[in-house]
Amino acid sequence: MFRKTILPILAAAVWISISEFVRNEFLIKSYWISHYESMGLTFPADPVNGAVWGIWSLTFAIAIYFISQQFSTLQTTFLSWWVGFVMMWLVIGNMGVLPYGILMYAIPLSLLEAWLATWIIRKLTSV
Repeated sequence: MFRKTILPILAAAVWISISEFVRNEFLIKSYWISHYESMGLTFPADPVNGAVWGIWSLTFAIAIYFISQQFSTLQTTFLSWWVGFVMMWLVIGNMGVLPYGILMYAIPLSLLEAWLATWIIRKLTSV
């Protein structure tokens, strides 16, 4: 069970966490900070926010694992990307806290993130 279930999920979660951290800390953080400042808010960057993103990464990896049991790699990539990202962007866009300028970076990088997480899970479950 560990090798076919838990290990693939944990490995994908590590990849997702690294991808999210690099994208949001180094590539688009200034967009987030500027957008929040323009609304008179402070961008939430406390350690608890990082912990919640860690939980999100794990739950995203779990979702990818289960989706991958029923669908091809390409279908899993797009379905998990839709569930993990598109729905999140719709919600935070509706709340007015999504800086739309990030999407030109976030869309391709999140697709890559979902694809590589799917690939990791598929590779480790087929061993």
